[in-house]
Amino acid sequence: MMRHRNRRLATIAASAIVLVVAVGLGLMALRSAVVFFYSPSEIAAEHPGIEARIRVGGLVLEESVGEAASGATRFVITDRVENVQVEYAGLLPDLFREGQGVVVEGRFAADGVLQARTVLAKHDETYMPPEVAEALREAGVWQGEGETPSAAGDGDSR
Repeated sequence: MMRHRNRRLATIAASAIVLVVAVGLGLMALRSAVVFFYSPSEIAAEHPGIEARIRVGGLVLEESVGEAASGATRFVITDRVENVQVEYAGLLPDLFREGQGVVVEGRFAADGVLQARTVLAKHDETYMPPEVAEALREAGVWQGEGETPSAAGDGDSR
């Protein structure tokens, strides 16, 4: 039979092993869930590799949107310094267009093309929802440039 002291030592050792295994599994799960954000220039400086799941943000290069041989949409993301080729097989967001900001998430293929799983289109910093712009105009604090809020919307702010 084990002495009380040896039993306590065995319990502590078993608990430590379980704790180490649990922490290791937790770290492995976190590592696979982490997605790093890169600009095209950062990718050119230090390529993340083909296994890494990444996000790339920039502008869709003018006249770069086309169809790949696979039928997917192919386009180029730029930060006006470097470019990244992207291929996406899904439906593109309504706001996706050349010259607009996008963030894509995916992995690089062996040919160096980013195979996107997700494409998020961003509108520019000057965007203001028509309802908010109309409310600001009515309050007398509208300071927008260009079109007035009523001209920017469709007239119905519901």
